[in-house]
Amino acid sequence: MPSSVMPTSRQGDGHPSPAAVSTTALRKSYGDKTVLDGIDLSIPAGSVFALLGPNGAGKTTVVKILSTLITADGGQARVAGHDVAGSPDGVRAAIGVTGQFSAVDGLITGEENMLLMADLHHLPKREGRRITAELLARFDLTDAAKKPASTYSGGMKRRLDIAMTLVGNPRIIFLDEPTTGLDPRARHDMWQIIRELVTGGVTVLLTTQYLEEADELADRIAVLNDGRIVAEGTAEELKRLIPGGHVRLRFADPAAYRSATAALGEVTRDDEALALQIPSDGSQRELRSVLDRLDSAGIEADELTVHTPDLDDVFFALTGSTHQTKEDVR
Repeated sequence: MPSSVMPTSRQGDGHPSPAAVSTTALRKSYGDKTVLDGIDLSIPAGSVFALLGPNGAGKTTVVKILSTLITADGGQARVAGHDVAGSPDGVRAAIGVTGQFSAVDGLITGEENMLLMADLHHLPKREGRRITAELLARFDLTDAAKKPASTYSGGMKRRLDIAMTLVGNPRIIFLDEPTTGLDPRARHDMWQIIRELVTGGVTVLLTTQYLEEADELADRIAVLNDGRIVAEGTAEELKRLIPGGHVRLRFADPAAYRSATAALGEVTRDDEALALQIPSDGSQRELRSVLDRLDSAGIEADELTVHTPDLDDVFFALTGSTHQTKEDVR
């Protein structure tokens, strides 16, 4: 990566950590349609940041601006310390981009796709062949290397696409809906690849409609809707924004059930199941409070479960997508 001064963000310990990607008041319109309406992002180096939102929310537009494919109408963006508008060459030298539609050329072999990418990065022939062989092996594509890419499965093409992205050894990778159209096994394989990239120090900006994907992979998630960030935080923090979390206690002894009902106050009762439901945000503090009240009364529950809203609930609540089903956004 070219040397540059990277912006920093403060972590909880007071020490600055480099922000691999940052935007301030980023705006983009097409005619009278505002696609991005003031986007602020700060993505720490070596993390996975997920931009979650429905179709048309502006996710791909963010990636296109950050990767210098289009220009913003307003605001600022920095990638790897480079201003996107002022130093596009520096940005392009530092990043890799994989879109939802593969850049793989199906008319040539997987190996030839890789070698073409090495040539585009002006690597010496021997170095290009070495890196190609290493990446094909890393992504389990060695056996298929001499076959036309058109014969590859969707998952293989996506693995080849990421392998091609890594030829230039980027430290920041934009993955724009990388698992769209993949079957569950291929999707899980892609998740493992992303985890390994981050373990190696790569920063990943992931755009996705898959709620489970953001939950599985992201250190932080921003929910984008109608061109605005409507919420940002860890998956757990976002889930706590939505009401509906509760602790459920079940008792085998009717006497204990009655005593717990009296001790806990405002609860939802299920007399048939001998179960109580207490509103909770899922935090340890609230759970400890419930257990302390039971202990003080000398009562022990036979079963305790904590229920928190999932990202589906968060997504629908924050984007107003009440007319959609979960399958619609996947």
